Amino acid sequence: MARLAPFAGRSLLVHLQGWPAILPSLPDLVLAITPAGLFERLAEGGGEALRIELDASNPALLALGALSGTKPRVTVQGDAALAGEINWLMENLRWDIEDDLAALLGPAPAHQLARWSKAVAAALAALARGAASLQPGGRSGA
Repeated sequence: MARLAPFAGRSLLVHLQGWPAILPSLPDLVLAITPAGLFERLAEGGGEALRIELDASNPALLALGALSGTKPRVTVQGDAALAGEINWLMENLRWDIEDDLAALLGPAPAHQLARWSKAVAAALAALARGAASLQPGGRSGA
């Protein structure tokens, strides 16, 4: 990705903020930017140019958002120019799950599975919104 090539050699850290203590903790993801403008995973961090924190207080909602293409709440600290490029990537790039599944299963099963997954994700998101309205302090509709 040519957009990130000027930042080659810099690294960024992705942290899941608010991850529930009841679940096994996940390590931070540290990525270096290669001369080609791609990401390379690093075993450990130190001196990252950018820190990205994703709101992971509700992992199920975070996963549904990833499937549906909804952008999670994000906090960014560090290099403003790099943050701008990462923001552009987050706004404009989407994971094509169907394409990845087609490589594994073939196009027809991948299409059906993607359609089914989108329907399930939409139903679960609606359920989550409805459940939130029943919580104390939420909208009760009355």
